[in-house]
Amino acid sequence: MSRSKVKKPFYKRWWFILIVIIVAIGVYGEITGSENTGVKISVNNEDVTEENTKEQGNEETEAPTEAIPTEYKSALKKAKSYSDTMHMSKQGIYDQLVSEHGEKFPAEAATYAIDNLETNYKENALKKAESYQETMSMSKQAIYDQLVSEHGEKFTAEEAQYAIDNLE
Repeated sequence: MSRSKVKKPFYKRWWFILIVIIVAIGVYGEITGSENTGVKISVNNEDVTEENTKEQGNEETEAPTEAIPTEYKSALKKAKSYSDTMHMSKQGIYDQLVSEHGEKFPAEAATYAIDNLETNYKENALKKAESYQETMSMSKQAIYDQLVSEHGEKFTAEEAQYAIDNLE
């Protein structure tokens, strides 16, 4: 009696490739030394950027950024990169930051990054949905399922519905 192989759903086959792409983009960004990331860090309810600390050069502005551990700032930069280039969900970014197969940041640094990342997750979901629609010719229901899947993009139901409602 022959056994037929059960075909795994799309999202279970491609997760490894996605991680490789994410890591490659991160490594490329570090190699090119892109310094103008526009990362904002909130300290004591004040937005502090690397640019304005260099421009102002006063002790009051520089002290708060020095109090933030370098690893936290690195996690925030990496989170911004994932959001801007891969259009990832909040949970997806957090998972990648703490993953033993990803960035390996401590949970505290990843939480800091997520809490201080200024991004629009609904727009990220829409961009990810457009990508699925254009490159994979997926139906709206399949895209929605992929966006909310715990094995896929991990967007919230609200973010995924926004994406589906705004697809052309």
